[in-house]
Amino acid sequence: MGPTLLIFGLLTGSFAAALVGLLGARRRIGFGWAFFLSVLFTPLVGLIVCLLSDKLPDGQRKWGCLGSILAIITIALFVFLALMMVGAIAA
Repeated sequence: MGPTLLIFGLLTGSFAAALVGLLGARRRIGFGWAFFLSVLFTPLVGLIVCLLSDKLPDGQRKWGCLGSILAIITIALFVFLALMMVGAIAA
């Protein structure tokens, strides 16, 4: 398995987990827990758990501090992987 395929897989999984987290922000589980479960297991498992949780009333979102921390870590990971892809950082 080449490094490009590995990086593509990590980016795709992180993006899918972020999408599940955004869906979780409108549910009782919240962004942070939905994102964490998606990263820990798979985005499919996170999506199932997210869809099983109750919806919040219209217009409300539940981000939590865990959501902010995970979002910052994910952005840092994207930047690091992008720099690795262009060769600015040697692996």
